[in-house]
Amino acid sequence: MELTNEDNLRLNVLLATKPQAIRIDESKMIVYGLSEKGEAKIQLHPTCRDDQYLRLVRELISRQGSPGGYPVSLKRWSRMGQTKEHRLEQLLMLGEPEAVVAVAHAPDLTPELARRAWWAMQNSENARSMLKNEKLVQSPIGKELAQYLVEYLPFEEEAADIIESVRLVLTLVDDDTRQKLWHKGRTKTAYLVGFLWAQPDTLPNPSPAVQIQTNLTRLVEKNNIAKQLVRIMSPAGQTFIDTCERVLRKPSNQEVVNTLFDVIAHYFESIRPDNYDDDMNIITLVERASNGCETCLDTTSVERREILAVMPEMQDSVKAMLILSGLGYSVLRPIFSRTTAIGSLMRKKLAPVTEPILEQFSILRGVETLNKHSYHQNQNY
Repeated sequence: MELTNEDNLRLNVLLATKPQAIRIDESKMIVYGLSEKGEAKIQLHPTCRDDQYLRLVRELISRQGSPGGYPVSLKRWSRMGQTKEHRLEQLLMLGEPEAVVAVAHAPDLTPELARRAWWAMQNSENARSMLKNEKLVQSPIGKELAQYLVEYLPFEEEAADIIESVRLVLTLVDDDTRQKLWHKGRTKTAYLVGFLWAQPDTLPNPSPAVQIQTNLTRLVEKNNIAKQLVRIMSPAGQTFIDTCERVLRKPSNQEVVNTLFDVIAHYFESIRPDNYDDDMNIITLVERASNGCETCLDTTSVERREILAVMPEMQDSVKAMLILSGLGYSVLRPIFSRTTAIGSLMRKKLAPVTEPILEQFSILRGVETLNKHSYHQNQNY
């Protein structure tokens, strides 16, 4: 088997022009080359099975500068960013999808090489991978990748991909697009998780703040719990809690719940007690948070004692934040390890976990706190 004289000649002419990248359309048997002047196209004329002929084409292309030979090296390429910078240009010259993926995942990818890689292979996975690179986010290619992800979102099937796409595009889209993505969360809560992950303090449509009766300004500078109280009682914090509740009441699958718990735990990470671990279930978590507020005997309790001395009526709010800071897969493991359920059945099985968490949301919306404050005021008359 060998290439036709016409294909051999035209491919060699293309390679002699030093293209920036090569793409092969296997279904149409066309080789494309990208140059500064535009795009060149070569229609192939196979004399054997298409896959055999394409192998010959790639062998010819690889001889012009393959980073390790064809085809053995292809099986060694990593999507984990281990490709060396000086080989990225060569990888884009092979017409191999896996080579483009390797480039898209490279940490040293430049905006120019990203542009070439995007020309070579446009899909949501590559777009997400490249938007994790801050250099690309700040370059013109960043907005192009974000626009693609927004347009492709209706076709995404996996909740994890929806969450990741929304998270990555929010800083690159205009206000109108951002609002449309937010409204999508009414029917697909995975969109809301993307917002919670990317912009927990600047969510759309802020909720009313909860008034804290005591001035915490003096404590905020040195007390993380005071900072979190002010943060969560603010309009942005109340919007965060309201959005978390919307997701938790109607998650579509386990991935949404897992990610939501990680997002909540990260939000309250600064006050997470030292005695928390990855073996806690919901009962253990609530017990440790309760003991932490009532006894304040662990090594991270100084800030709690300081707050509760000034505002004893905030004990339930502090405990609620401590509970939420400990969320993670360990809380979900007793249920998710025994079921693959999704939708309404999953939500039913999750009730023993979600009900205590929804209770903490209610506390942090200020309902119980304000009732307690009113009670203390009445006692003083």
